[in-house]
Amino acid sequence: MHTFDKAYWEDHWAPAPTAQAMPVNPYLLDETRGLRAGTALDAGCGTGTEALWLAEQCWRVTGADISATALKTAADRADAAGLNTQVEWIETDVARWQPGRTWDLVITNYAHPDTGQLEFYQHIASWVSPGGTLLIVGHLPGSGHGHDRPESATATPSAIADVLTEPEWSIRSQYDNTRSVQAGDRTVELHDAVVRAQRARRLHSPA
Repeated sequence: MHTFDKAYWEDHWAPAPTAQAMPVNPYLLDETRGLRAGTALDAGCGTGTEALWLAEQCWRVTGADISATALKTAADRADAAGLNTQVEWIETDVARWQPGRTWDLVITNYAHPDTGQLEFYQHIASWVSPGGTLLIVGHLPGSGHGHDRPESATATPSAIADVLTEPEWSIRSQYDNTRSVQAGDRTVELHDAVVRAQRARRLHSPA
């Protein structure tokens, strides 16, 4: 079984034009509809589809990814769309990154760190500003559809929600869904886990 390391992701994003054809994740549109634009981070941004959509909605966006190949494509797309001043691109291992700052919105879409899914979600949750929003979209267990994905790279909505505990977090959305997307010349069925949570405006210190 492969490891989700830098070499894996550089190889994964090598056919970047195909990746560009993927549409914006529909959960991002639905789950951010009522949010006021501010600062946003896309953790594991790939070729930048969601990050660029957020920039078009007037968010000030940071796109972070381990793959230089993906980020080069993302930056080229931003330039072509006239959004290069709206987005900064950071090459980093987001599973271990310590950015030293927070964002009003943190999203991740199908990121597969080598540290495990739930550990990764806990890690990026710490980057959400007080009162801010965390949006996680991942793969349900048993939804490999040919990606040779281990079960450790999947999670259920309830398992994700369980790591975002009260009083620091309020779960606003929690569900799974199946949808079909066109990837190049083939149709792929995705079985998704979606969780949106809001961080408390006043963080409480542990007793």
